[in-house]
Amino acid sequence: MNRPISAPVECERSLRLGRGDQNNCLDVMDRKRCLLLNNFVAIFGAVLMILSQTATSFEMIMVARLLYGINAGVSLSAHTIYLVECAPKRLRGMVGVTVATFISLGKFCGQLLGISELLGTQERWPWLLGFNGFTALLQLSTMPLLPESPRFLLLDRGDRQACEKALGRLWGNKDHSMEVEEMLEEKAALQNVRSHSVMELIRNQTVRWELLTILVTFTALQLCGINAVYFYSFEVFRAAGIQEHQLRYTALGTGMCELSTSVACFMIIENTGKKVLMLRGYTGMSVTVILLTVTLYLQSKISWMPYCSMVLIFFFIFFFASGPAGVTAPLPGEIFTQSFKSAAYTIACTLNWTGLFVLGMLFPVLVEKLDYFCFFLFLFFCVGCGLYVKFNVPETKNQTALEIAAAFQKMHCKSEESQSKKDTEQKLKGAQIYETQF
Repeated sequence: MNRPISAPVECERSLRLGRGDQNNCLDVMDRKRCLLLNNFVAIFGAVLMILSQTATSFEMIMVARLLYGINAGVSLSAHTIYLVECAPKRLRGMVGVTVATFISLGKFCGQLLGISELLGTQERWPWLLGFNGFTALLQLSTMPLLPESPRFLLLDRGDRQACEKALGRLWGNKDHSMEVEEMLEEKAALQNVRSHSVMELIRNQTVRWELLTILVTFTALQLCGINAVYFYSFEVFRAAGIQEHQLRYTALGTGMCELSTSVACFMIIENTGKKVLMLRGYTGMSVTVILLTVTLYLQSKISWMPYCSMVLIFFFIFFFASGPAGVTAPLPGEIFTQSFKSAAYTIACTLNWTGLFVLGMLFPVLVEKLDYFCFFLFLFFCVGCGLYVKFNVPETKNQTALEIAAAFQKMHCKSEESQSKKDTEQKLKGAQIYETQF
């Protein structure tokens, strides 16, 4: 396989500037071991949850929730980067979407187990809150059967034999020389370059557009209004005439809608493209937010308007799950080369959980002050992220990290050169006018 790689290589050579000494846990520890050890955090938290009622200790619940948060934060980055690195290039989009698919499955299972017929009772609620421990046990028992990430073995450990062995176990015993060659191209471009820290990533000017893409997309993921839509869904369902004791069953419909849409996104992403799905998603969410605000305003005046609001809620969930939810999570592993991946995921996950925390703290105040007009704040993030993706992010489908880096460079070098040319012309024009006058 022969193709020019000079532009990406030059781009990566410039990344060697500004090195520090800090690494995060994904650099120090391999992906597989990180995931394995992280299960013990969830199991310990689950044990505290299950025993909290017997011990009549709310402190145990608080500690368990803290442990769950640590487990979720590590899992989101380590699990996603492991999947993206293990997937072949042609299936990377589909595999990346499975992160959002199983998050949706988790939400739906939580809603289902939370009904009174199952674990949502006064006697069984500790088992509901401790259910995470069973999923951790499942991963702990099956993860040893899987190999380490082939890209990690080759690019970080320099073990080609182990890499080829892992590829054989993951993709079947056939010729993987083309994939190994692509990895070796990246390894050659990153020769003598170790993994960068978060501060080095922030300071490095050569990847500023990739970093800005992570900042915009992960901020919008939490502030796009999906949590507000779920919050208002109960009010809308009540206004539509659904009885209070039936609301929990109706809520299962929202979870099923997100899950089924995420599965559909998994099936079409490689044909449609990640950029198109994200752009369609944010466009659809923006339009739906406007219509939903109008219908919520009119639902007390027109008897059938709550039904329109209910339909719009499902449309919003559909657009969210079919684009931003599935495409955003694996994005750092796709647009950054190996030396920046761990730092990129650290920033992305920090933004994700910080956005969720800020929204949880401020949303009750927003609802109290603005009521359903708070959706206009979320509209700003939907429109802003959609426009950013349209004009500043290249398509990543079937592209290697080096090719994506070159695409970012090509896209923004043109705009910067064009702006520089315009500034030069304006200066020359100003100088001519000055000479004419004096």
